[in-house]
Amino acid sequence: MKVVILAGGLGTRFAEETEVRPKPMIEIGGFPIIRHIMKQYSHYGFNEFFLALGYKGEIIKRYFLDYYHLSGDITINTSNGRLEAHENPQCDDWLVHMFETGERSMTGGRIKRLEAYLKDGTFMVTYGDGVSDIDVSKLLAFHKSHGKIATITAVHPPARYGEVVFDDEVSARFSEKPQTGEGWINGGFMVFEPAMFDYLKDDATILESDALEHMAQDRQLAAYTHTGFWQCMDTLREKKFLESLWQNGTAPWKIWND
Repeated sequence: MKVVILAGGLGTRFAEETEVRPKPMIEIGGFPIIRHIMKQYSHYGFNEFFLALGYKGEIIKRYFLDYYHLSGDITINTSNGRLEAHENPQCDDWLVHMFETGERSMTGGRIKRLEAYLKDGTFMVTYGDGVSDIDVSKLLAFHKSHGKIATITAVHPPARYGEVVFDDEVSARFSEKPQTGEGWINGGFMVFEPAMFDYLKDDATILESDALEHMAQDRQLAAYTHTGFWQCMDTLREKKFLESLWQNGTAPWKIWND
């Protein structure tokens, strides 16, 4: 099963970090968030990744070029520059394909550029800036059982601010609610059949407002509801929230052991 990670956006709402690196390379717990996402899929046995690169994609390429060597022990002969990487059984067994899909391409356009590599069967897609404790094996089973072209994961959006609850005029309680009960949004973690490429035209195609809306109109879109943890990382505040969960040892999305 191939997993596409959309990792090419400009990240303009997160300029504090994205002026120097693409958003998927922003670190949580000392590791880029894209690694957290890949570790989750890998936990369920999905180890082949297609990274749709764009803005500062060379930084992501460099990270994975060095991934094996920096994950374990190495020996360097300084007289001739020869490098020996010692066996590292703890290193992730991933196949990572990285494709330049255009700095200005939209989400649908990035997937369209990968059509030649994805048209042979069911594949998954997610964004490079969100984590969740979703069971992607159950998501895939749900998709297969409904026979639609596409399945999205519907989540409640996280509350951006805590809620102040008044008991009376002089007494109040503060509630840092993890999620609101108001509606559902597309949280990523999607599954597609190759027929989805009929809904993608060019680089300007937006996956959400173009392709998914048309699939819904054609009754080819299913929604898998996830009521557990989900959090995107669009702001510095959200990064700090995820970092605090990680440092406290309470990160719900960390379902792997390493």
